Amino acid sequence: MPKTLTLHGTPNPRQAEFFAAQSAHIAYGGARGGGKSWAMRRKFVLLACRYAGLQILLLRRTLPELTENHVRPLLAELYGFATFRQTAREFLFPNGSRIKLGYCDREADVYQYQGQEYDVVGLEEATHSTESQMQFLTTCNRGTRSDFSPRMYYTCNPGGAGHAWVKRLFVERSYREGEIAADYAFIPAKVTDNPMLMRNNPDYVRKLAALPEPLRRAHLHGDWDVLAGQYFPEFLRERHAVPPFAIPAWWKRFRAMDWGYNDPCCVLWFALSPEGIICVYRELYLTKTLSAEVARQAVALSADERIAYTVASPDAWQQRGLSAEGRSIAEVFAKNGMPLLPADSARVVGWQRVRECLASGLLIFTSCPNLLRTLPLLTFDPRDCEDVADNCEDHAAEALRYGLMSRPSRSVEVAPPATRTYNPFATGRTAGSGFVEL
Repeated sequence: MPKTLTLHGTPNPRQAEFFAAQSAHIAYGGARGGGKSWAMRRKFVLLACRYAGLQILLLRRTLPELTENHVRPLLAELYGFATFRQTAREFLFPNGSRIKLGYCDREADVYQYQGQEYDVVGLEEATHSTESQMQFLTTCNRGTRSDFSPRMYYTCNPGGAGHAWVKRLFVERSYREGEIAADYAFIPAKVTDNPMLMRNNPDYVRKLAALPEPLRRAHLHGDWDVLAGQYFPEFLRERHAVPPFAIPAWWKRFRAMDWGYNDPCCVLWFALSPEGIICVYRELYLTKTLSAEVARQAVALSADERIAYTVASPDAWQQRGLSAEGRSIAEVFAKNGMPLLPADSARVVGWQRVRECLASGLLIFTSCPNLLRTLPLLTFDPRDCEDVADNCEDHAAEALRYGLMSRPSRSVEVAPPATRTYNPFATGRTAGSGFVEL
């Protein structure tokens, strides 16, 4: 058996970025047609050849997908160089490296890799995997080599069960405790980044362009604010998310809160322009924080702003929310300088109000990351096509709904009062007053 390998094909610029990245977690993709599978397969072959004894695990969701996308191409590419053991579904390289191919369809399938150790783990179509599956696989991604640090590679398109966690980590770069931003790299790719496909199959681009609007945004443009079953397809980040700007002091301002302790508590600040455009300009998003502390932080953030009112979810008045002194959540807020009004909690009507405001130009400051993160992730309730599914992170959206359902009157600029100045030689309207109107 010859011990040399000739690989054909040249990576496009985006694929070359993927090959060069060395972060602990590297994702590639976005739109369809960006050459994701080829990039993952070629990267793993190069790693296996470069580092003797490297242990690599490459996963697809199902066995048929695994066979078509990777086993068959690898058999052709590695023929006469690496040995394929069909029962174990693994390629053995002359230098002792190994590429094992597996599947991970059902939630429990991930446990077949328990106790195994791989220097490299690749998750193809990562958005088809749940976050818990991904987290379990990270426990298999370990090693003691001095010449290579463990890495995980992902390819992905918008949509699927893992849409939210892929978007959070690689697109929004929003990290939880223990997650380090430098560990995550994302190389976005579109069909236009794949010159071979553009040249050999131009009809594929036309097919993507002909898809219905939500699918076109996801598959042609790689828009991560679109997913299957999305409740608010009207949301467009480029339209609704705006950099913070100075809001005139005379615009009407109000707040809305969705109370929570174990679940997040979200307070949103709203301003209403004289033209009727509503702007969400601030958010407070806290967990496991006592009501008195939430109130103190919200009041401090409002500083010298004139807040017309604050509406809150009905549970702020429930008996189960009583404090140690026997006060309801609403009473605690009032005591700490933030009186609350019960919000209109009609769900379906409220969601429709949100939809109408999105259509008419609702603006959300980019300083409201949790609202911008979770609003496009809301999906339809499978049992009620008019409502939001109850397994969504909807706390910021609930506060948005409460605020919009308060239906504030428009802001009206009040002219400043006439300035009066003292002039000892003028009589003014009142004889001898000494003041004149300016």
